[in-house]
Amino acid sequence: MAENIKLEIVTPDNMVVDEDAQIVMAPGTDGEFGILKGHTPFLTSLKVGTVKYKDTSGKERFVFVSGGFAEALPDKVTILAESAERRRDIDQERAKKAMERAEKRLSSTDESIDYLRAKAALTRAMHRLRITGYSI
Repeated sequence: MAENIKLEIVTPDNMVVDEDAQIVMAPGTDGEFGILKGHTPFLTSLKVGTVKYKDTSGKERFVFVSGGFAEALPDKVTILAESAERRRDIDQERAKKAMERAEKRLSSTDESIDYLRAKAALTRAMHRLRITGYSI
């Protein structure tokens, strides 16, 4: 049986995850990557997406992150995220409303709309909804 690796997911406001994991998968800006105990150390930036990990019992867990950085060491993974939410903490109705607002802004012909900001909001909402199992 493989050894576990320590996983910490931290935001400016709180510690979201602080537990051992069998494997950690994260959304790097250059693609998704996986980390097991004994991994070569590295530091990378993250994009909006889902951190997936298996807890010590083998159950798959999901955490939404909206960017940040990940540091992998042989015995620990630290994710410093701009924001992060465990699947159980995501408010599906709120995410649906955020997606609808972003879609409305993106389809608007109003020149004062910040399209990059609206697109980023849509991406965040869609990732949150996917984690909860909502079909988009």
